[in-house]
Amino acid sequence: MANKPSVLFVCVHNAGRSQMAAGFLTHLGGERVEVRSAGSIPGDRVNPSAVAAMAEVGIDISAQTPKILTTDVVQASDVVITMGCGDACPIFPGKRYLDWDLEDPAGQGVEAVRPIRDEIKALIQALLGELLPDRSHESLSSR
Repeated sequence: MANKPSVLFVCVHNAGRSQMAAGFLTHLGGERVEVRSAGSIPGDRVNPSAVAAMAEVGIDISAQTPKILTTDVVQASDVVITMGCGDACPIFPGKRYLDWDLEDPAGQGVEAVRPIRDEIKALIQALLGELLPDRSHESLSSR
């Protein structure tokens, strides 16, 4: 599909919130959206509690790895969604910036990560409704 929207999710370690958001958008948006995630100070691995919480809803993010935030990846994205990275995110004209105030799942068990996961899913569904208004609810009714 030409001109499909691209979304970049950014959090400090690119290990929890941004990985879960990217997993949901990839799962729910499919080929209709380009999905990226990065962190200002990437961690060594994706948060195991985030992996477990996503597995509970049928989304496997276990193969993902934290990636460093670069100006190139920001420039290549239409929508940049930050999740607590503060001033580390470069700002470019013409991009849409959103800040999602989400609790950091770092160091928390899967029980504490579930509500964060569910909040991210609701935000992703709303985002898809904006990005793909004509077909946003096709794959959202399941789960």
